[in-house]
Amino acid sequence: MSTFLLGTSTVQRVGFGAMQLPGPGVFGPPRDHDAAIAVLRRAVELGVNHIDTAQYYGPDVSNALIREALHPYPEDLVLVSKVGAVRDDQGGWVPAQEPADLRAGVEDNLRSLGVERLGAVNLRRMPDDHLPEGMQPVPFEDQLAEMVALREEGKIAGIGVSTVTLAQVELAIASAGIVCVQNAFSLLDRSDAAVLDACRDADVAYVPYFPLGSAFPGMPKVTENDVVRGIAGRLGASPAQVGLAWLLAHRENVLLIPGTSSVAHLEENLAAGEIILSDDDVAELDKIAG
Repeated sequence: MSTFLLGTSTVQRVGFGAMQLPGPGVFGPPRDHDAAIAVLRRAVELGVNHIDTAQYYGPDVSNALIREALHPYPEDLVLVSKVGAVRDDQGGWVPAQEPADLRAGVEDNLRSLGVERLGAVNLRRMPDDHLPEGMQPVPFEDQLAEMVALREEGKIAGIGVSTVTLAQVELAIASAGIVCVQNAFSLLDRSDAAVLDACRDADVAYVPYFPLGSAFPGMPKVTENDVVRGIAGRLGASPAQVGLAWLLAHRENVLLIPGTSSVAHLEENLAAGEIILSDDDVAELDKIAG
């Protein structure tokens, strides 16, 4: 499995996302506590050293599971979290975008994970049109300044940004020295290609969410595409593995964080890093959204 730099840390390009460990809707305890612990331990056994989480997954559930399963943490394990939201009592997602909110979010992650510093923290920017009625957007520059302050205080090793535009990424690279970007990108949705290439040019890791297409019902899925399924059949792989392998082959700065609550599914996801797509396979896949 190949590697890429996440800030100053070298990580395997296929990591693990902890979002699926809590209960339905990323809220409440897991359906199977012991299975969640087993997934985390197996991930590290198989070489994963990049785990993506958030205090508001649960809330506190993902982080508590990670701590229970893996603390004291392996020296090379990079824990990456995110801030910018909190949860209400019904599991709703509430924007927490003010600089003070971002700081509180980092402190919550440090507490729940039991660490003094996080490998990186993503500022999950809330698009203006997603804000509740009457809530004014927080200047991006003010948010970045607070993240820089947290880095200077030693609470985070690197700054990331998520759900951001090309202009915001360029500003964040220039003014905050970010180490990663999390935006939506997949074989079927390449609308963020300019951001991906800007990250590549700046040696910034790009971590796509929805890597197999939208998670929303009725939206196109990479695993349901006929071309993907045909190549998977030829390679003896699953369609999901082909979709993930294409992302790894597409740009060298792509890091994947597929999530699951199943050990078998975890092993399948990690095996995508070993799938070799031929030039013809890549060309055929490239044409899907061409």
